[in-house]
Formats: sequence, structure tokens, C-alpha cells
Amino acid sequence: MPEGPEIKRAADQVEKALAGRPVNELYFAFDHLKDYESILKGTSIEKVKTKGKAMLIHFTNGYTIYSHNQLYGKWYIRNAYNYPKTNRQLRLALHNEKKSALLYSASDIEVMRDEEVPFHSFIAKAGPDLLSEPVTAEDLISRFQSDKFRRRKWTALLLDQTFIAGVGNYLRSEILFSAGIHPDLRPIDCTKEKLAKAAHACIDLMWRSYENNGITNDLTLAERLKAEGAKRYQYRHWVFNREGLPCRLCGTEIVKFKAGSRRCYYCPNCQSNES
Repeated sequence: MPEGPEIKRAADQVEKALAGRPVNELYFAFDHLKDYESILKGTSIEKVKTKGKAMLIHFTNGYTIYSHNQLYGKWYIRNAYNYPKTNRQLRLALHNEKKSALLYSASDIEVMRDEEVPFHSFIAKAGPDLLSEPVTAEDLISRFQSDKFRRRKWTALLLDQTFIAGVGNYLRSEILFSAGIHPDLRPIDCTKEKLAKAAHACIDLMWRSYENNGITNDLTLAERLKAEGAKRYQYRHWVFNREGLPCRLCGTEIVKFKAGSRRCYYCPNCQSNES
């Protein structure tokens, strides 16, 4: 599933391709959205924002298209009406005179008035978006210590979109490693220093991934490994997808396990089971 950084990059691309120009044609695959094709045709896209893994395309006539890629959704930006060769199913298409933005495979698409957006079931419950909202480390530490979250395991919390919007499976492992937190711990088990590390890791890695096309590893190390001929999957992360390989910091073998039915990775030495 695309995580917050991937959706934010897609939103940037959609906005760059379409904002400020009239939409000449729209296509919705779902029958209950067909009436909006004529309502939105001829209007312009004002801005494209994100809330975690959701994208919000705002039109100048006061309507917003909400989409969530879920597991398989994928955006393509192409020259106008230049459709890609793919077995995916087209769900949404927006065309202007120069560009087309095409959403394939996603099934969670809605249209609403701008004033309805804050009350949408996903938007209303989502936690802070670290890429779209002014969230500080202190804000996150307070959130970690709140009664709502402090007694839940980090592995469950970091996938809960009401906790922090946009964190997904690879960011979960990378945040816990960067903070030196064992996956079995909860915020209440951690010292103030560990909570501060976790807060900074959440912010720093979300932005690092967004600005560097999904890389969460140390950027200098990633560049060196790339120059040595390593493939992208080999230099992209600290621990995620590196089962059985040596930790980049201490050399201990990286361990893979299941948490919430999804794979998680950690270093037993750098993330010892201590507060």
C-alpha cells in the first residue's frame, strides 16, 4: 500500500499537471459518481492536498474529489489522452488540454462539497499529517503520552491512521529502528529521551522518504551504496525488507516477524527490550 510520502508525491504531480487549467473532460468508473462529470467539467483544479494516505483534489466551484489508493491504486500522469498499457482498471480520469491524471485500481473515490470534507469518515478520524500540517516533535510527544495511545504497542499504534496519518508498514519498522525502540514496547514503557527520538524519527523519516523517493536510510550511506552498484532495494532502508542481513550500525542480524498480520523488521541489539 502506498504510504503518506508516496501519496504526497502523487498529489504534487497531479497538481503540477492540472492546477490552474480548465478540466476539459472527466471520467468516473462508478455509476454513482457519473453525474459529477458534468458538474466538474469546465472548472479548474485549485489545489491538491493530502491527509495521510488520502488525496483531496479541490475544484474552483467548491467541490472536492476524495480518493484513497488502498492496496492497489496507482496514479499516472500522462500527456493528454495518452493512456498507459496496463491490466489495471481505470477508475478516474481528469483531462485538460495538455495533461491527463489517471487513477487506476482504486475503489475508494468520492465527491463532496468542500465544507463536507472535514466530516468525511476517514478525514474526521485521521491523526496529524506530518507532511501537510505544522506538527512539532513536542506535539507528537504529547500525543504519545495521551491516555488514548500511551498503553498501546508501538507496532499497532504506528499503523493506526488515527494516531499519525500516513505511516505505513515500511515507515513503522524504520521509525522504531531510528528511535531505538523494541517492537514489544509501548509509549508508557519508554523514557522521555526515547519518546523524543520517536517523535523526531516520525517527522524526519516521513520527510526524508517524501523528498527522496522512498529512501529512509542515511542518505550519505545510500549514495555510497548506490555508487558501488547496489540496487535500490538494497540501499533504500535501514531495516525494512532486510531479514538476515547485518544491521547497518552494529552488524547484528536483522529479524523479521509478524505484527498485526504484517511483516515488521528490527535489530535485536540496537532495539533492545528496554525503555
